[in-house]
Amino acid sequence: MENTFSLKSHNAQLFGQYWKPQIVKAIVVLVHGMGEHSGRYAESVVPYLLKENYAVVAYDQFGHGKTKGKRGNCPSYSALLESLESVIEKAESLFKDLPVYLYGHSLGGNIVLNYALRKQPNIKGVIATSPFLKLAFTPPKWKVNLGRFLFRVLPSITLLSEIEVEAISSIPNEVERYCEDPLVHDKISPMFLFPVIDAGEYALANASKLRIPTFITHGTGDRIIDYKGSIDFSKQSKFATLKLYNNCYHELHHDVCAQEMMQTITKWLNNNYLLTTD
Repeated sequence: MENTFSLKSHNAQLFGQYWKPQIVKAIVVLVHGMGEHSGRYAESVVPYLLKENYAVVAYDQFGHGKTKGKRGNCPSYSALLESLESVIEKAESLFKDLPVYLYGHSLGGNIVLNYALRKQPNIKGVIATSPFLKLAFTPPKWKVNLGRFLFRVLPSITLLSEIEVEAISSIPNEVERYCEDPLVHDKISPMFLFPVIDAGEYALANASKLRIPTFITHGTGDRIIDYKGSIDFSKQSKFATLKLYNNCYHELHHDVCAQEMMQTITKWLNNNYLLTTD
């Protein structure tokens, strides 16, 4: 059963929730993807982590889920990193003196990798699934130019993200659940999109500076985020481990490889935990 909390960040009240096993050995702070919310992990990712005695602390980012505010908009990229920092502090207050791990999917993967690179935080490890490092498609040049123009003059205006929903998962049922979820939206502002694209480029350019053990997974069938970005990042860092899933789509935790992936992630977590707590 989850517990909820509220956290103020940049004039917004972030909705947060956490799950705890009977015995807690470490904390996983979970960061969701673009257009979705933390509740979508409650039945897919969270049970695997609880079974291995990891508490999970998650939150709905600016403009998402149960966090109030304009859908698909955020104050700035630095606000995304600072709100994650606030949630980590909250997690540490809930579960004192325990190791902290970050787990980010897609947009969340972009954020946790950038947080690890830019802040050099005192955390034990990072997990990034299908991290948003570069898009798997090339938007029309006119659309990019228009978006960059709006970023300068109307940064908080929201437009349709035009995400290909069928590319979420190769399982039709999962696509249907995504489409029917009332908290999922398809809005995005220039302020949310372009700084994230730039941050993906920053992460790729600075991957060699990573000093925190990191596990990255990606599906080679991802038509939303390019899995080659994950390959490029991992090749540049001796601290990063990469696991690819052939032909799997964007949301690996909602695809045919979900069980295998989560078992691989928990095995990596347990190995890291043993290495860093001895």
